[in-house]
Amino acid sequence: MAKPGTALITGASSGIGAAYADRLAKRGYDLVLVARSEERLKALAKQLTAETGVEVEVLTADLTLRANVRGIEQRLRSDASITLLVNNAGIGTPKPVLVEDVDWLEGVIELNVISVHRLTIAAAQIFAARGRGGIINVSSIAALHPEQVNATYTATKAFVLNLTQGLHSEVAPKGVKVQVVLPGATRTQFFSRLGVSVDERFSPGKIMEATDLVDAALAGFDQGELVTIPSLPDVRDWNNFVAARLALGPNLSLSKPAARYCLSKSEGV
Repeated sequence: MAKPGTALITGASSGIGAAYADRLAKRGYDLVLVARSEERLKALAKQLTAETGVEVEVLTADLTLRANVRGIEQRLRSDASITLLVNNAGIGTPKPVLVEDVDWLEGVIELNVISVHRLTIAAAQIFAARGRGGIINVSSIAALHPEQVNATYTATKAFVLNLTQGLHSEVAPKGVKVQVVLPGATRTQFFSRLGVSVDERFSPGKIMEATDLVDAALAGFDQGELVTIPSLPDVRDWNNFVAARLALGPNLSLSKPAARYCLSKSEGV
């Protein structure tokens, strides 16, 4: 059986990214693992090579730095063996924006938006030209709950959702698969890095293990899902949400303001 190629995974040193590395290695993908922690990446690479026999390369990079992002982009553009990009690297903030440091918030945007956008578009251009390839972007259910989460964080995750949905219409006819995954609370180091305990913040029934999340996400990818919400019990709820959004379309741009604004009553005043 032919090998599926190489998967480049960002944020691969732990949590969801490491789970993707494990599952994709077991599917036969060679790996390029990207994260800031060289020590963790090397340990994971050694483990996966020993267990699966795949080739694993480690690239240490801080994707809040645009020069590093461009370096990873160049690898995407120059390595014909890469057939799958997993944009998993991301960070949040435990504080509301009114008390958070604005420089920190810009760092969140650099990682969650700027790096994801650049790598996604680079991969899309390359894969579309080849007529094959896949892109998996990890967003968050926060994209659907802007009132309940830090405003900057939820905006970054909404960007990832919209980016992937918009891209799908362009690349699907060219043989490229794209998927956006919306995890809920997941047992990773995401929260501990922010000084927050996931077990204190969420009840046990709300916290998913990273391996379960990735297994569900890859099952969704195999099934051709564009948007995968691993926790959502009934996919009809999402389909109804999408249908309601699309139903707005015909009336979002019209020549006259809506009657509820009562502009016609004031025109003669």
